[in-house]
Amino acid sequence: MEDIRQQLALLRQRIARIDRKYADAAAAPPPAAPSPRDTTGFVEELITGEVVRTPLGAHFETAKLWERHRRHGSMDISSLAELPADLLAQLSGGSIPSAHPTRWAFLDAETTGLAGGTGTCAFLVGVGSIAPEGFRLRQFFMRDYGDEPSMLSRLAEHLSQFDVLITYNGKAFDQPLLETRYRMSRARHPFDRMEHLDLLFGARRLWKLRLESCRLVDLEGQILGVERQGDLPGEMIPYVYFDYLRTKAAFRLVPVFHHNAIDILSLACLTAIVPFAFRSPEGAAVRHGADLIGLARWLSQAERREEALRLYRRAVDLGLPDALLFKTLWEIAALEKRLGRPDAALAAIADLAASRNPYRLRAMEELAKHYEHRERNFAMALEMTRGALAIQDTPEIRRRERRLQLRVERSRTPRLAL
Repeated sequence: MEDIRQQLALLRQRIARIDRKYADAAAAPPPAAPSPRDTTGFVEELITGEVVRTPLGAHFETAKLWERHRRHGSMDISSLAELPADLLAQLSGGSIPSAHPTRWAFLDAETTGLAGGTGTCAFLVGVGSIAPEGFRLRQFFMRDYGDEPSMLSRLAEHLSQFDVLITYNGKAFDQPLLETRYRMSRARHPFDRMEHLDLLFGARRLWKLRLESCRLVDLEGQILGVERQGDLPGEMIPYVYFDYLRTKAAFRLVPVFHHNAIDILSLACLTAIVPFAFRSPEGAAVRHGADLIGLARWLSQAERREEALRLYRRAVDLGLPDALLFKTLWEIAALEKRLGRPDAALAAIADLAASRNPYRLRAMEELAKHYEHRERNFAMALEMTRGALAIQDTPEIRRRERRLQLRVERSRTPRLAL
């Protein structure tokens, strides 16, 4: 019992010594939370690049090179440097008659919103360019809103070495948004001196009849054969940036930089495909009839009707879905008529009148007019008119039927000899 009391006494003495040792020690202050400016360095630690300082502040830049020997889907990177200087002439309507590919700038911006407006910023702007060693990309990033003047200044400086701006929907979105940001920063934008080719319009004209969507990412898969793995959807990018501004967790930005980079590389590769079709439509390596229809309509609008007609007929030979086939036959007939070849137009119209389709009524009416006014065959005109009535009963067709009926009856009544 005495031993236990002694042990307890010794234990109390040890506890007392420990208490005295730490009684006067001040509590260690909690570590200070890092300020947002202290953590902006995380971007350059995670993504290869550098903080660039200008008289207007600082921002982040990164560069990438896809070497000549590499491929992007079906496209050889080396083939970009071999594109002809006059490639963009036809698609641009003559505004870019000649410009060497090394003078083209491929631009795409990631923004804080998809609706535009003065409150929307371009926080990441990528500019791609064709070089002898491959395809180069430089990305300009603002780590916070205070970096914008510096970023815009360097972007303008970088674009000064190019003559042509190539975008995808950039005329409606990217360029106007950037021009607004330059004005808000009281700086002059660099786009006045550059010719702008928006590839979206040519791509839509070429592929919209065959493909459900002409978004850049969809053309990337359908035309180039590129399938992105783990890509960040474009509509999520503003939220990722806002989350970065709040948390300074730079790792969230990696997919945004990658998304922007692949968009620009795909834009460059599609530029090596789309303008060629418009540069020489009849020699275009097009395997789908629907794509030829898009080119034929473009030629028709440009008053190049003979070329358009040949493409229409090639498209029919390649094969078209029924809905597009019937519309194409109607357009062929209209072109033949404009070219002063009524017999050729009549053949296409007769094909439409022979089967059930959306243009059958109009074809019947055209045949009725032809037989009445050109051949004076009132009986055949009446037959075509009644065929049209079987499809749709309208007052106009009824009036034509009555008029033709009277003419048929008169033609059958023998005239008295004088």
